[in-house]
Amino acid sequence: EIGVRLVGSEMCIRDRCMYYSNGNYEAFARPKKPENVDEKSAYIVGSGLAALSTAVFLVRDAQMSGDHIHILEELSLPGGSMDGIKNDRLGYIIRGGREMEPHFEVLWDLFRSIPSLENPDHSILDEFYWLNKEDPCYAKTRVICNRGKALPNDGQLTLSEKAIKEMIDLILMPESKLENVQIDQVFDDEFFNSNFWLYWCTMFAFEPWSSAMEMRRYLMRFIQHVGCLKNLSSLRFTKYNQYESLILPIVHYLSEHGVDFNYDTTVTNILVNRKGNKKVASKLEFTKAGQVKELFLSENDLVFVTNGSITESTTYGDNDHPAPVKHELGASWELWQKLAAQDESFGHPEKFCQNIPDANWTISATITFKDKRISPYIEAVNHKDPYSGSIVTSGPTSIKDSNWLLGYSISRQPHFKVQKDNELVVWLYSLYTDRKGNYIAKRPDECTGKELCQEWLYHMGVPETEIAEIADSASTIPCHMPYITTYFMPRGLNDRPLVVPKDSQNLAFIGNYAETPRDTVFTTEYSVRTAMEAVYTLLDVDRGVPEVFASAFDVRMLLNALYYLNDQKSLTEIDIPWAEKAVLKEALKKVHGTYLEELLKEYHLL
Repeated sequence: EIGVRLVGSEMCIRDRCMYYSNGNYEAFARPKKPENVDEKSAYIVGSGLAALSTAVFLVRDAQMSGDHIHILEELSLPGGSMDGIKNDRLGYIIRGGREMEPHFEVLWDLFRSIPSLENPDHSILDEFYWLNKEDPCYAKTRVICNRGKALPNDGQLTLSEKAIKEMIDLILMPESKLENVQIDQVFDDEFFNSNFWLYWCTMFAFEPWSSAMEMRRYLMRFIQHVGCLKNLSSLRFTKYNQYESLILPIVHYLSEHGVDFNYDTTVTNILVNRKGNKKVASKLEFTKAGQVKELFLSENDLVFVTNGSITESTTYGDNDHPAPVKHELGASWELWQKLAAQDESFGHPEKFCQNIPDANWTISATITFKDKRISPYIEAVNHKDPYSGSIVTSGPTSIKDSNWLLGYSISRQPHFKVQKDNELVVWLYSLYTDRKGNYIAKRPDECTGKELCQEWLYHMGVPETEIAEIADSASTIPCHMPYITTYFMPRGLNDRPLVVPKDSQNLAFIGNYAETPRDTVFTTEYSVRTAMEAVYTLLDVDRGVPEVFASAFDVRMLLNALYYLNDQKSLTEIDIPWAEKAVLKEALKKVHGTYLEELLKEYHLL
């Protein structure tokens, strides 16, 4: 059948079908080499995680020769948003971290095949698994207030019965009823005043104006994390920054297989022709090292486009200068706009890159301390020696009474392979940019590096007489990212293009602005999932794509979430109206002596 349709768990393009699977049978299987793959070539726009994963799946699963695969990257190095670098002028820079967890099914499918750079006999997954077994995440403090003091009710979700009902109502609502709906249009103040929202928004970077559709997906996708929101024990992190730990091993793997990397290459347009019902990418227009070029394509030339970017148009400041806020739209957005103008099914980039609310996260900062004066304050809050080599914060430590809703993260040190023993790297971010700080009376996007550092030192409880001196001796690099939260812009069902649009013969979209069902954007898993789906669909790879972890369909996960959402109360302890308690009492009599009673007891509900 011509076009795209869902058939059970299959997505079909013409006579090609991509399907979802679960279990080890499919996970451990190796697909046969697809028919006519030797006659095909691939052009991948971008070199972020989605693009690099696309190339890996072309090599590993589609068994395409590496010299048929061409990566076109506008910058002079790979990695996209998965970064971490020591800049010759500015020093260490990280724009953000990546929270990973055991049920990123496609991500781990990828990294089981990527050899470690330190020991090629081990995979990246092997080393990641061993590291997180030996040094697991566990945040001893998740939220502070009053200048370095632990939140008194840290660990309680403090959700009212009304707020829990609103969450359930949202989960039960189909996405078709959530088009262009904001989170603050489905929840009221009781929800936003809860610790649950504080944990949730600072962990995932949601804002009250964010998409209720994306919030629903997150609730369903990560319901298994409800009991770990306070201590972040469900998270997993790399040994070093994500660039050195994840990106460079993939680049090495692809280079070893002969993949063609083209840096300083900006794709400016992709012309798509219609041939009957078919949509065929027919020409690439690009500049390479400043020279205008074009490449004509056939149906055997597959094009994978990273449309849009959260880190496009990033600017940097330094200790004495704010990061500039004026910026161009950026090449990835301009390319998507030109594609969208050619066909309605290629999405609506303007929904994401225009009319971004001012009350959002745009500023992060990397602080490098070269002495240990800050160490006692970190130890007092996080109860970990930041120089021990063990993970320190296990994710974000959030500051509840910060006007900016400031948070910070300290990973395993050294965070860079070249980092010196006396250096400590701390990453900051402010979830709200539209308000002045508590100590520095400026918006975060108006602040120099020193001022951002001073604001954080103030909240950490450093005496005010010492704040300026410690900030002066550190190096703080402000980073302005105008699109960093735009994955969560309120949207309609068709604003993101399908991974393989209807009737497309050789064009696919990859990354977090492409649409795949059930999974959650702003995750490494989403990037890699879209890559696998694109390759498997266009080349008819006969192996199942691991389905999104079905936490919302597992009664054990739901019972566990119910227990923690009610702050670890049993069913009989939950404060509900008398009439409902009477119904509950009769229902519990009915399940007495049954397997259901065993389950309720196992998850502390009885």
